[in-house]
Amino acid sequence: MSINTANTPDGLGVLLYNGETIVIFAQGVVMTLGTSENQNLEGRRTGTIYLTSHRIIFMPDPTGNNDWLKSFEIPFNNMQDVNLNQPIFGANYLCGVASAVQGGQMRGEVPWRMTFNRGGCIEFGQSLLQAVDRANRMRPANAPPAYAPPIGAFYSAPPAYYQPSPDQGPNGFNPTTDSFPDQPNPSRVFMSSAPPPYPGIGPERGPHPTEELHVAGQFEAPPAYSGAGETAEGLRNRRN
Repeated sequence: MSINTANTPDGLGVLLYNGETIVIFAQGVVMTLGTSENQNLEGRRTGTIYLTSHRIIFMPDPTGNNDWLKSFEIPFNNMQDVNLNQPIFGANYLCGVASAVQGGQMRGEVPWRMTFNRGGCIEFGQSLLQAVDRANRMRPANAPPAYAPPIGAFYSAPPAYYQPSPDQGPNGFNPTTDSFPDQPNPSRVFMSSAPPPYPGIGPERGPHPTEELHVAGQFEAPPAYSGAGETAEGLRNRRN
């Protein structure tokens, strides 16, 4: 997991790797982050979730509270204890634990929970469980490498990187998207010049030549996050 590394500088656009694709896009998602070593991260936020070929990206809706959190991303291999829960009383929800990516400004583990105000929790959960399982089988002993922020120009993403295709690629990752008919606003989807630093689970798309893309802005490394504490107090005890 890392923070404020998958968004444009204004916090409004999602920033993909060059070759990463959006598979599911859902709005009205409530993300609750639990107690961890990272100060000021805990809390409940409503926003947009992206399930991509490499990770999930959560972006809180802009509020008047000037929340410093603009994006929260978790590569599939950094997810543990992912569960889809369907209680008799109450809304369906997803939960799990995210472990820090080396160099991603975070420490330790962060428990998370997601609910879907507009429905689709079961479909999204099944797709996420499939993605995590595929990532573990494809990269069983290799966590993502140390994170390097995408410095320099970023570009408007071509439609092929955010519009679902009937043929999701040779890896055969074909999640059900019927519950998510909406597509991202094209003016809010961008990509850096850097390709993904680790293999995805599909759909496969090679990096797009940047000379064919429209330069949308410049990305600088996010400010250093100083919210990591010195102890693991309050960490969630994971089940065996």
